[in-house]
Amino acid sequence: MLALIQTIVMALDLYWWVIIASAIFSWLYAFNVVNSRNQFVGSIGNMLYRLTEPALRPIRRFMPDLGGIDISPIILLLILFFLRQFILTTVAPLLLGA
Repeated sequence: MLALIQTIVMALDLYWWVIIASAIFSWLYAFNVVNSRNQFVGSIGNMLYRLTEPALRPIRRFMPDLGGIDISPIILLLILFFLRQFILTTVAPLLLGA
């Protein structure tokens, strides 16, 4: 059971970094720091979009319009942090009998 908990926590940690990378990439793309016509840059952007958009879309649906500011990645990071802490502090001790 410990291996399952550790795997779930690691997957949450990896997704945390994917969300941060996606946010940074979107800033770099918006400010024309990266070449948008480069195929490699486009494939990285597409990959990050496909990995994060299914989780960000429901959050954006409920968020008010803040102009050009998108805080949905921050809210998703808070949700992931809560899930990680909940698993480590509540679920893991119950399952491991500590």
